[in-house]
Amino acid sequence: MLSVDGGHATRIFVAGATGVLGRRLVGRLVANGHTVVGLARTPEKERLVKSLGGIPARADLFDAKSLASAMAGTEVAIRTATSIPTKTRLRPEDFHTNDRIRTQGTRAMIEAAARVGARGYVHESIVWAVRSSDGSPYGEEATPNPQSYLRATLEGERIARQTGEQLGMDIAILRCGLFYAPDAAHTRTMGERLMKGTLPIVGNGQTTGSLVHADDAAAAFVAASESQRGGLWHVVDNRPVTLEELFTEFARRLGARSPRRVPPWLAKLAAGSLSVEILLTSFPTSSIRFQRETGWRPKYPTFREGLDQIVGAWKSEGFPGLGR
Repeated sequence: MLSVDGGHATRIFVAGATGVLGRRLVGRLVANGHTVVGLARTPEKERLVKSLGGIPARADLFDAKSLASAMAGTEVAIRTATSIPTKTRLRPEDFHTNDRIRTQGTRAMIEAAARVGARGYVHESIVWAVRSSDGSPYGEEATPNPQSYLRATLEGERIARQTGEQLGMDIAILRCGLFYAPDAAHTRTMGERLMKGTLPIVGNGQTTGSLVHADDAAAAFVAASESQRGGLWHVVDNRPVTLEELFTEFARRLGARSPRRVPPWLAKLAAGSLSVEILLTSFPTSSIRFQRETGWRPKYPTFREGLDQIVGAWKSEGFPGLGR
């Protein structure tokens, strides 16, 4: 995918421009000299896009004609828009809006981008959409994860690939690890619950996952936008982490007690079967292919450096219980 032609900056459209990932992405693209149009649904979000150096635009994410008007002149379109549920006790229906964004939103984005003559589209996905059968490390060609709440994610990837091929566009799919950042809702909830002693380690604590700091994820989307190829890549840091390591190290940095352990059956009573199923799903993978093909490197190579940054930021802001 080509967004820098002969050294000249380009016009890039970002859906999800005001989210945890999107606002970092807009700022980085602007800093690299690009003109960035960010989808914004409210006056407050329009002001946020402007403050980042972008141009706010109103459009319906599910309507290609509306999006095409906002995308006029765009050379690359990026979807970082999501609606991840933040409830502790999850139900399949809680993913409805996010599923619609990943499927219908994807189709509308690519069709709109093709209408305005854009050369490429960058698609956000997640690394646990695929898996290894035994929980061992896996790569981009791993088999689909059969869990029902991931069907729309895989369908979104299929729509991106097939629609892009039909319309003659380069498609870059970035499967990201679990995002974390000082301003990410899930990270803040984790920190608050660890401080209160209400976030236990479920089971033996050996469920293993791959993370990526939101700053690094934004840098990866910039790299994909400015590269000269489409493709499918995993974007994670350099070391998977177990649930036990993550919770224990996070608690220690926060000055909280080490989290207690609870058996899965007890956790299901409190949080429901789906939440526990998600928590106990291992997804260890690597970004070696993406690093090799784009030159991207994570600023926070492991969760340890990332947690240090988060706790430092929280202390500066006066996060409850940490002070300044």
